Amino acid sequence: MSLFVPKFDETVLVRDADAEVIGGDPVGVRLLADSSASGGALSTVRVTLAEGADGAHPHVHHHSAEMFYLLDGAAEVLSGDDVVTAERGDLIVVPPDRPHAFAAVPGSRADLLIVITPGVERFEYFRHLQRIRLGELTPESLLEVQERYDNHFLRSEAWEDRRR
Repeated sequence: MSLFVPKFDETVLVRDADAEVIGGDPVGVRLLADSSASGGALSTVRVTLAEGADGAHPHVHHHSAEMFYLLDGAAEVLSGDDVVTAERGDLIVVPPDRPHAFAAVPGSRADLLIVITPGVERFEYFRHLQRIRLGELTPESLLEVQERYDNHFLRSEAWEDRRR
């Protein structure tokens, strides 16, 4: 096992009022700390989902683990072939190379703190998604940047069956 020691000298403090917010309803993403702010230790965002809204389609990260902490509401989270329901205060950590996805439970909102470690510069990824939502880019443009953001989409029958 190798030990990753991040390199940064200053405490990272992100005030709520200063965080960039992308989207809104049904999906809002609050950009908190990107990898460069933490010396590569982590990237973190807060995602709020309207009732039943999809947060992320099935995908995998080859170089990072992803942590989901439910601040409020309830979310369905795919991990491998399992779909679990997480509620306020629950924590899920998905290891590298494990397919995962998340969405608010039908009839419930979800407010999640999401941390990727080690960090990947992800803020531009979320801005890219917003440009797709606004029609400025095509969904296929994600294929061109999946290596850069270590975000590789895939199909999951378990997720598709649960979300129908």
